[in-house]
Amino acid sequence: MWHQLFKLDAEKPQSLQSQLREALVKAILDNRIPVDVPLPSSRELSRQLGVARNTVVLAYQHLIDEHYLLARERRGYFVNPDILGGRVDSIKPAGKSDAGEQAFSEGPEVTLDVLSQRNIHRPLDWQRFPYPFIYGQVDSSLFPVNDWREACRLSLRVGAISQWTHDRVDNDDDLLVEQIHTRVLPRRGVWANRDEILITSGAQNALFLIAQLLLDKDSSVGMEDPCYVDARNIFGLFGGERVTFPVGEQGVITDERLSGCKLMYVTPSHQCPTTTTMPLAARQKLLDEANDHDVMIVEDDYESELNFVGKPTPALKSLDTRHRVIYVGSLSKTLAPGLRVGFMVGPAGFIKKARALRRLMYRHPPTNNQRTVGHFLALGHHDSALLRLSQAFRARWEIMDKVLSEHAPLSATAPAFGGSSFWVQLPEQISAKNLEERAAAAGIVINAGDNYFADRNGPKHYCRLGFSSIPEERIEEGIAKLADIIANM
Repeated sequence: MWHQLFKLDAEKPQSLQSQLREALVKAILDNRIPVDVPLPSSRELSRQLGVARNTVVLAYQHLIDEHYLLARERRGYFVNPDILGGRVDSIKPAGKSDAGEQAFSEGPEVTLDVLSQRNIHRPLDWQRFPYPFIYGQVDSSLFPVNDWREACRLSLRVGAISQWTHDRVDNDDDLLVEQIHTRVLPRRGVWANRDEILITSGAQNALFLIAQLLLDKDSSVGMEDPCYVDARNIFGLFGGERVTFPVGEQGVITDERLSGCKLMYVTPSHQCPTTTTMPLAARQKLLDEANDHDVMIVEDDYESELNFVGKPTPALKSLDTRHRVIYVGSLSKTLAPGLRVGFMVGPAGFIKKARALRRLMYRHPPTNNQRTVGHFLALGHHDSALLRLSQAFRARWEIMDKVLSEHAPLSATAPAFGGSSFWVQLPEQISAKNLEERAAAAGIVINAGDNYFADRNGPKHYCRLGFSSIPEERIEEGIAKLADIIANM
């Protein structure tokens, strides 16, 4: 019975002891082990499971310390009945098959239409693909594991824990705010006061807060086309008309329609998805136009830190002397997307309102994560990691540029200042969606570009190829295989 109840796998990254502890906890909480039945001795269970006796001893001892087990002299180990207390006695309901029940499971009618929006779909298990030309993900081999562990250890000291476990209501971690204030923003030429900075759960959360505060059904929003899909969807939830402006070789191309917009969303550092970088003169022109027409600008400084060719162009916010720009940044692209650490910078009065709205949503981002990232920045690990990322990405960027130029069906202009992806134009008769499916079947991850365009009937022959997560040695072979697939289409 016991070896069937506790299935251990030596191939898992989790230790056998941890697996056994987890299996024991699950069996106890699922009432699979009666409280009056002794567990097998450590010697017997180790024999049945084929593991070292010490593995079982340590697992048992840990669960005694955690009050899951009781050690009774000369009788053995028993489930502690107290751990099962405080739960309602209930029977899990059978599956609902009645048609009426199925209809009711849809729940009440909602007022926001979110399921009909177009989104970017990427496989969650992209690591299993041999050629992951995926963007926005981190190559685990480039993650600064030891540096991150050091930052984690500092945030787990007794004194530190007593600080971040308290409810900070709507306040952010002082260390992280100070590091963004003195380290991160000055890299982009942005100088802001502390009360002009708000920490968010990623850049996307910042865009959501901005949209809720500034837009209503009568508000027109200026957008790049093609554009960051989630930004377009967010602004579409709260605003009225979306005014789209084409993207050229120098970024977004505005016209007289800008005068009717309440705000304009732009990604000037590395335009999403085309990778175009807006030059300094074009940035100043956009700022002047926004001031002339009383338009707020939301600057998503997308991938600004991944700049490894030439001198970086100052952020729009650094040129803003009239408080027209709300700046949105993220540490996810250079650390890890799963951390969800972003920030926004704007006039103090606006940030105060955004802080109040954030409090209603989730009060503040987890303070343990904030403190860890703060230590990571303060110790200089972030700057060091940026240098290593830039070196690695530049090498991959150069290979991608060379290989793409050798395969005629894949037409792409190399990003001018870096980034982590290429925007690729396919032959017009090739469907990027179809190519995405065929490529996946061949172990290649790409991103069809259809949904980046505002018009559902827009161009269908663009795709996005990222290089942040694919090893250098696989790029050439992966692109060659992709070109073969296109040739056979």
